[in-house]
Amino acid sequence: MRILSFIDTHDSSVCCVNNGEIEFFCKEERLSRKKRDSFPFKSLETFFNKNKDEVDLILYNTPTYNPYSFAIYENFIQKCFNKKLINFSSLSHHLSHASISFYNSGFSEALVFVIDRNGSVFFINNKTAARESESVYLFKYPAKAQTLQKNFWANSNYENFNLIRENIQKYFKNININLSSSYGIVKVYEAATTLIGQPQLENGKTMGLSSYGNEIVNEELFLNSFPNDEKFSHLGENYDEKVIFKDYESLIVDKVTVENFQFYADKAKLVQQQTQDQILNLIKFYSEKTGIKNICLSGGYGLNVVANNFYIKNLTKDYNFYFEPNCDDSGIPIGSAYYNYRVLSNSNEIIIPKNNFYHYYENSNLSFNDGKFCDINELSDLLQSGKSIAIFDSSPEAGPRALGHRSILFDARNPDTKLIVNKIKKREWYRPFAGVILEDKLDDFFITNGVRSSPYMTINFDCKTHTKKLVPGIIHVDNTCRIQTVNEGFLYNLLLKFYEKTNCPMLLNTSFNLAGEPLIQTKNEALQTLKNSKLDAVYFVDDKKIFFNV
Repeated sequence: MRILSFIDTHDSSVCCVNNGEIEFFCKEERLSRKKRDSFPFKSLETFFNKNKDEVDLILYNTPTYNPYSFAIYENFIQKCFNKKLINFSSLSHHLSHASISFYNSGFSEALVFVIDRNGSVFFINNKTAARESESVYLFKYPAKAQTLQKNFWANSNYENFNLIRENIQKYFKNININLSSSYGIVKVYEAATTLIGQPQLENGKTMGLSSYGNEIVNEELFLNSFPNDEKFSHLGENYDEKVIFKDYESLIVDKVTVENFQFYADKAKLVQQQTQDQILNLIKFYSEKTGIKNICLSGGYGLNVVANNFYIKNLTKDYNFYFEPNCDDSGIPIGSAYYNYRVLSNSNEIIIPKNNFYHYYENSNLSFNDGKFCDINELSDLLQSGKSIAIFDSSPEAGPRALGHRSILFDARNPDTKLIVNKIKKREWYRPFAGVILEDKLDDFFITNGVRSSPYMTINFDCKTHTKKLVPGIIHVDNTCRIQTVNEGFLYNLLLKFYEKTNCPMLLNTSFNLAGEPLIQTKNEALQTLKNSKLDAVYFVDDKKIFFNV
């Protein structure tokens, strides 16, 4: 059974699941080179041109269903595949987020928490009334997704809340529905992101800045577990506009500097602490209620590695966590295809991807002949000598985190690492860098709280005392590091060689792209980025060739 699924929001993507396994996946931005591209036509065309086999079902996913958009894609699908397009967008956005997390987790039963800014829209009289913000599911095989709680933020004034709540409750019978605010957990977090002049989808920058903050006491952003509306406002009349702390519009800055950062860092720390507290309370409540300690997290907030470490530290070691690495909206088509496959097949077989390198890639020959042969031994020596080297290894990472197939590596022992790599990446000074470590050395350098591996770089770990002395280049100001563990593959072999020569089992690992650009997709793009940056070299694993910047 082959199910094709796609989404046309920010981070649009296309996925084909064949008998429960991902057969094709492509993020539109990787082909169009437009960051967070919303129109997946190139990805759909690529799938059509490369896959002529019969497709049984084609799903259209969007949280804001628009008949006009549906008609455009319906005509496109009919022309390419001669198939009917199925709308899977009726309050299914969070269900799809939950599905990719659950089916990739390997759990047979789990609580799934979806923490998202903008889930599916709830309409009343064809007008937007509310949107999902948080959802809690109890998932079991094959497709038993019991909704335990749904929180909505209202796109209306307070006097209309009762009407909205009544209509939602008619739709979701016997479900705990909460609608007490015009904001949700992620929108609360966003209030600090807006202050530093960043768009709604750049909350990761706020997360990095929060580590520089001082704790603000006696300022409650939540009342009775829901956002305190008195603390916030929207920049404009549309409730989908940016959120800001009330009366703080004049304090928005274009750039956070070493001179002005403290006020903004304090606000970032405030939203980080209080939002992760709310989610921890949700996890505790439903785990105690159901007795289930297998926990999956998805939705945009699932990328918050600081919060992920916070949950692990504050719950007992008999909890089992899975943080979906592809938990932004690009993972929605995977989740919807997974779920529909299970519904139609009734299959209980647990199938999870072997790794995160399932993104579409068509190998090509290098168009330049001036590269030099280089083996792992020489590559390790170059890293030891202080060279910044981008690694290009076959298929790219499916998620937003670089895991060694499209990575920039650097010797984290260098005390000037952050200054050097920030110039290469052209990014903000306050943002942390991640590291990659041999899996069996993780516990030697980090406080793991029982975590044995972190292959997808979804957790922030506290460092042990000696770690910062060894690798100051990847330790953040709060003495933590987002870490990827490796136990096989080219990156593992390179790290083994580096460890053999230096007695250091870690390297800096950051994404192979420049600020504001998608992850590198092709070899020619890799060489062009080398030319346009201060990178020292690019190494192509399958060709065993290295190209130096001149």
